[in-house]
Amino acid sequence: MRYNIRVYLGDRVQPIGTIRYDSQGARESAIFEYDATWLASSEHFAIEPGLPLVAGPQFHRKHRDGSVFHNSIADTEPDGWGRRVILRDHAKRRQKERKTSKHTENRPLNRLDFLLAADDFSRVGALRFQDENGVFLRTPEDGRRSAPPLVELAHLMAATRAVESNNETTADLAYLRGRGTSLGGMRPKCTVIDDDGCLSIGKFPGIADERPVTKGEVLVMQLAVTAGINAAHARLIDSDGVPVALIRRFDRSKSGGRMMYVSAATMLGVEPADSAGHSYTEIVDAIRAHGADAQNDIDELWRRIAFSILVTNVDDHLLNHGFLHVEHGKWRLAPAFDINPFPERVRELKTWISEETGPAATIEALLSAAPYFRITHAHAKKILDKVEHAVAMWRKQGRVLGMTKADLDLFGEAFEHPERQAARKIAIQMSL
Repeated sequence: MRYNIRVYLGDRVQPIGTIRYDSQGARESAIFEYDATWLASSEHFAIEPGLPLVAGPQFHRKHRDGSVFHNSIADTEPDGWGRRVILRDHAKRRQKERKTSKHTENRPLNRLDFLLAADDFSRVGALRFQDENGVFLRTPEDGRRSAPPLVELAHLMAATRAVESNNETTADLAYLRGRGTSLGGMRPKCTVIDDDGCLSIGKFPGIADERPVTKGEVLVMQLAVTAGINAAHARLIDSDGVPVALIRRFDRSKSGGRMMYVSAATMLGVEPADSAGHSYTEIVDAIRAHGADAQNDIDELWRRIAFSILVTNVDDHLLNHGFLHVEHGKWRLAPAFDINPFPERVRELKTWISEETGPAATIEALLSAAPYFRITHAHAKKILDKVEHAVAMWRKQGRVLGMTKADLDLFGEAFEHPERQAARKIAIQMSL
């Protein structure tokens, strides 16, 4: 298999380069080459630090189970839930083909199949992919919307529940194609248009959940805003008695335009499979090298680490942090997203505060790294004071969201622990 995929940027359909993909059996390879018009443009920028603005093909070496594509392109691939839907849909199609034809293609899906299965309208970020016939992939089927309005949420949820319980129909999978395949993460979700006409993510409870996960996520996302963090807008909505977390997409402008997004893993040049043991101080270095407003973003990052420690957000791997392109190759820290309280988890961060602190999710470790962030001791204490005060409101804010005492008690250990006490002690010392 050999394919040439044209790569475009945003809604203006600005050509920026070409992917040349080749597979021979299980072996896959891909190169990326910038378009000459993009290299000559006054608006050009490298779509990731690992893809400098130079003429000629640039290769990407695949690492273990990683993508064959460069990281900024792989950031737009579905994984987790999206891959699950795509694989099920592929299996159903093959079953149908066997019944209707003697000759069927017996080929497993490859990385290009997954890349191109994400819908063009809702694909993460601003990169768009066009096949050799000039078709953007995946474009909506005739007469159908790739991102439905909220009124279709119950239908979407029913289809995802069917996939989770392994009894989905061909119609369920057809409905989820494009709607439930453009996003990363393991939990069931879909793309919708909210009541304000904005692209959003609907996250559903899982059938095996032992606590109200969607309520917990919206709770901490709203607490994050109170703590002074630039976080994605999150709210709970009811769909036939089921609480759905509705998270507004921040990779779209107010007018709906696409914004170039890369993960922190891409900014650091780290393969997702190799992200263990990397640190926030490395993200600080990347912000200093590529940031449009470096020190403000570094302060923001330190505040987010403090918040993660206090709410036991220990799934803070490098794909759960990201950057938005501003202009001329300069980037800003993207709004915080995928923050969740994990009361049952060991209190260790996926992304270490620094190489010296290791995975310790402690206030002591965070304060020890403040000089590297160029945050004074006095400023660090002020940030901790505001963050701790916000987190202390967790039960009150939970009740505002409609959470019962039983709901809240299930999250208790995520919010009430020695590190909260340590932060509170510092806040009290400030007031003396």
